[in-house]
Amino acid sequence: MKRWLVNICRFLLSAVFIFSGFVKAVDPLGTQYKLQDYAEALGMASLLPDWLTLGTAVVLAAIEFVLGILLLFAIQRRITSRVVLAFMAVMTLITLWVALWNPVEDCGCFGDAVKLTNGQTLAKNIVLLACAVVVARWPLIMPRLISKTNQWIVINYTIVFIFAMSIFSLYLLPMFDFRPYHIGADLRRGMEIPEGAEQPEFETTFIMKKNGETREFTLENYPDSTWEFVDRKTRQTKAGYVPPIHDFSIELRPDGDDITDQILDDKGYTFLLVAPHLEQADETNFGNIEKIYEYAVEHDIPFYCLTASNDEGTSRWSERTGAEYPFCTTDPTTLKTIIRSNPGLLLVKDGKVINKWSHNALPDEQLPQGALETSDLGKMPEDKVPGKILKIVLWFVLPLFLLTLADRLWAWTKWFRRKKNITSYQLIKQQNKKMRKKIVAGNWKMNMNLQEGIALAKELNETLTAEKPNCGVVICTPFIHLASIAQFLNQDVIGLGAENCADKEKGAFTGEVSAEMVKSTGAQYVILGHSERREYYKETPEILKEKVLLALKNNLKVIFCIGESLEEREAGKQNEVCKAELEGSVFNLTEEEFKNIIIAYEPIWAIGTGKTATAEQAEEIHAYIRSIVAEKYGQAVADNTSILYGGSCKASNAPELFAKPDIDGGLIGGASLKAADFKGIIDAWK
Repeated sequence: MKRWLVNICRFLLSAVFIFSGFVKAVDPLGTQYKLQDYAEALGMASLLPDWLTLGTAVVLAAIEFVLGILLLFAIQRRITSRVVLAFMAVMTLITLWVALWNPVEDCGCFGDAVKLTNGQTLAKNIVLLACAVVVARWPLIMPRLISKTNQWIVINYTIVFIFAMSIFSLYLLPMFDFRPYHIGADLRRGMEIPEGAEQPEFETTFIMKKNGETREFTLENYPDSTWEFVDRKTRQTKAGYVPPIHDFSIELRPDGDDITDQILDDKGYTFLLVAPHLEQADETNFGNIEKIYEYAVEHDIPFYCLTASNDEGTSRWSERTGAEYPFCTTDPTTLKTIIRSNPGLLLVKDGKVINKWSHNALPDEQLPQGALETSDLGKMPEDKVPGKILKIVLWFVLPLFLLTLADRLWAWTKWFRRKKNITSYQLIKQQNKKMRKKIVAGNWKMNMNLQEGIALAKELNETLTAEKPNCGVVICTPFIHLASIAQFLNQDVIGLGAENCADKEKGAFTGEVSAEMVKSTGAQYVILGHSERREYYKETPEILKEKVLLALKNNLKVIFCIGESLEEREAGKQNEVCKAELEGSVFNLTEEEFKNIIIAYEPIWAIGTGKTATAEQAEEIHAYIRSIVAEKYGQAVADNTSILYGGSCKASNAPELFAKPDIDGGLIGGASLKAADFKGIIDAWK
């Protein structure tokens, strides 16, 4: 059930993030306008330049889309899930503010593709936040769709694709137009209110006065004529139906005549140059605009420039570009909605949008010699959504699908070959595991006083002497226990070890315990290199090298600990870290000396945390450790070196871990402090 829950949440989050990021990427200017609305609501509009809001819009779209793809493919699962959780936490707080105070009417989370009320957006984000919590809690449950070695291809291809989509949409026009002014739109129909549509409702309040008293009345309780009228207030109580196109009007300058109907009713063509703000319009292609205007004059096609700029702005534009076409006034928000280009060109015929062009792709070279009706330019282009979706599939979805398919087929064939044909090397490996010593070692750490420690050791001694474990057992205790426990411990069944020793042979080192002292208690083993000693007591590779040499000099077997931190694991440096720790402290030994080394791999992120490396993760790193031992000392030494796993190992997961070919037992922490728990792990070898 947990696996189902996590992956349902994962696919829901990835679908929403991919869709949300994509619709923002295909309309970065629309996202910029929405960010400017937020900035205005916060009183920060004047502080944020256009380049910053546009850059933020592009990056925001890329972040959402890339996070969605990373979740879908389960790439960098821990980091990705945490970033998604942080992202959703921030977005939920923003939408809570929007829902409570209504600073903007539409949050813009899905651009113009899907419109949600602020309340619906908040509800949606609460659900997604809950999904993000689930995924972040158990990220490793998500199965990868592609192997780690090929993940970089998916990451880089996704980043390149989504930024390319934004750049394409900025330079030309959005590939998908979700606004009511798209190519093929009937502007008149978009302005109509259908019959039977919900009507807006209003409430009128009358302020009346009588004998010095002022009161408010409605139509239902309107007073008699003895009350004197003072004022009236009307407020809208219900919005009613709002048509998709509701603020479209064109006023010809300088007279202010409304020519909206004239343009929409014209059965012929009309060119509309759209520039929300001429002061910010790109004038680099004004020559192409003039060429189209001259063509329009020559063929009696009306040509108007729609803008929200004042007379000073239009005059400056005319001076810079030599424009002679008439200017009209239109609402700036409407102009930004009509076309995502400043300026942009619209061709309208009989109230329908025939075509749109960015100022970077004006059709000046495609103008026909004759009438517009006889050319392709005067015909509505094939602007069908299925064709555009097919392009996205061919350019993005298909390559990733083929990569995933090839990756999974290769992984499957490797698995099949491994299962079907057990090579001689693997047979030798399994045989060597049977030959080398299997060990379960307990590390008591700084726990239990002398009496408690003796009681635990006696209980283990009696139990294991009677039942004869199927592996070597070692208990490594604080120094104060060693001599007392050694007196009664059956060391043919349970070996005794210390948790540390000094890096000096003898001398004025108050509080230290030398390897010779440890050996004199009757102990046979010593733990060295534990991550807690490295971290808390700053034990360096050089210090550990001295400890190892002194321990071996005094005929102690060394349980040498290595392992990486969580940050190193997530950065993929676990192999590098383990190799460096071995090279720094034990690879200086001779082959004969190294035979007295037992390696304990303990991922630091799993020690005492309850987290455990999966059996596959543990086997992978154990196999790597054995391979570098083989590089140093030869395969025979490597095959006879016991490598233990430590890190929240317990009776429930020990059988799965110990079943792996390169895992020869465990170094057990907390579970070694209770005889029953410790024995449960020992019994895993049965």
